[in-house]
Amino acid sequence: MLKTITTILVSILLISGGADKGGYSVGDKAMDFNLKNVDGSMISMAGNPDNKGYIVIFTCNTCPYSVAYEDRIIDLQTKYASKGFPVIAINPNDPIVKPGDSFEEMQVRAKEKKFNFPYVFDSTQEITLAYGATNTPHVYVVEKVSSDYIIRYIGAIDNNSKDASAATKKYVESAVDAVLAGKEVATTSTKAIGCTIKWSEASKKKRQEG
Repeated sequence: MLKTITTILVSILLISGGADKGGYSVGDKAMDFNLKNVDGSMISMAGNPDNKGYIVIFTCNTCPYSVAYEDRIIDLQTKYASKGFPVIAINPNDPIVKPGDSFEEMQVRAKEKKFNFPYVFDSTQEITLAYGATNTPHVYVVEKVSSDYIIRYIGAIDNNSKDASAATKKYVESAVDAVLAGKEVATTSTKAIGCTIKWSEASKKKRQEG
């Protein structure tokens, strides 16, 4: 009997997604944003109507996984921005919880690493909540279709968070290449590997409310 009850409870958690409620699925229309970049400018997807899409990456200064992927994010921008598919990196963390992820520290990190992409701050965490990001890094490949932004891939950058040269599956590159070629994305979702997002108390309450 106990085994049966446990099985039912596990099934309910799997169906409901456990504690991670809300957020986008592949194929959903994503909301645009207007967030402050480290250079003081405001960044939105609609800000450049000629782009074909975006690689939206929720990342931060302090997570070791995010730091390990910084050079690969720079490489994604170098490879795809000229093709109309640039990176927008979003810091989702509450600086009260994680002071190293404050806007001022973002500016320092961007300068140190010579980021070639916008690095913007989701100070209210509203965009992070809407997208459903849970980790840093967490990637959303977004295709522009007419005036809409459609999610084509959600998950990890590749299959080796420790060593870029050892990655055998480059999920984001494969997804973007497929979108640019007008093809279906073969792998549309993977598990985002990284640190959990540092939520404010207000955001925790919103997540609990669903």
